[in-house]
Amino acid sequence: MEASLDLENQQMMEGSSQTLQIDRRSARFPCCIVWTPLPVISWLVPFIGHIGICREDGVILDFAGPNFVCVDNFAFGPVTRYLQISKAKCHINSQQSAYDADDQCGQDEIGRDACTWDDALRKSTQEFQHKSYNLFTCNCHSFVANNLNRLGFQSGGWNVVNLAAFIFLNGRWVSKASMVGTFLPFVVVFGLGIMFGGWTFLTFLAFFTFVLVGWFLLGTYCFKNLIQL
Repeated sequence: MEASLDLENQQMMEGSSQTLQIDRRSARFPCCIVWTPLPVISWLVPFIGHIGICREDGVILDFAGPNFVCVDNFAFGPVTRYLQISKAKCHINSQQSAYDADDQCGQDEIGRDACTWDDALRKSTQEFQHKSYNLFTCNCHSFVANNLNRLGFQSGGWNVVNLAAFIFLNGRWVSKASMVGTFLPFVVVFGLGIMFGGWTFLTFLAFFTFVLVGWFLLGTYCFKNLIQL
């Protein structure tokens, strides 16, 4: 297990710290949040999916299982939506090389941590390599929210709910085909459900959506220790 974690940390630290251009064909999305639909769940609720965050060289990091952060192997399929984060809106040190500090961050004039982008991602990755994955309490959104808070993006305060809304409202499609591929299963399932299930299917779908969304709303804003970040 320790050897596996060391290998993942080594992969995390490889590559240039310079921000590159987005390359959709090579799946390189520097300083971006990336999203892809989840099997079954996204067929019923298309705005819920799997999410990750990218290093400065565009390599994707995503929390995909117990004690496991994927590096450059986005779980559940290729990226369909992305949103590039402006470093100007983050509390990071854009001058220091990402891996010259030996895992130590400096401090700004008011004493807060002043890490580089990749420093922050590396620290979150190391933290989540020791966390158990749970779809309802500690998932991929928890990982990305943790990264954004560590980066100080828009002064922090990120959680699984406002992060999901943020990428849904502001994310850009990789291509028209990716948009079709995201919504087509929902349209097919919805059409077949109406055809064969009628109001029973609609009731089930409304109940499923209400319970799923309600869980995360309650866990985020009412029981604040329930969903981990």
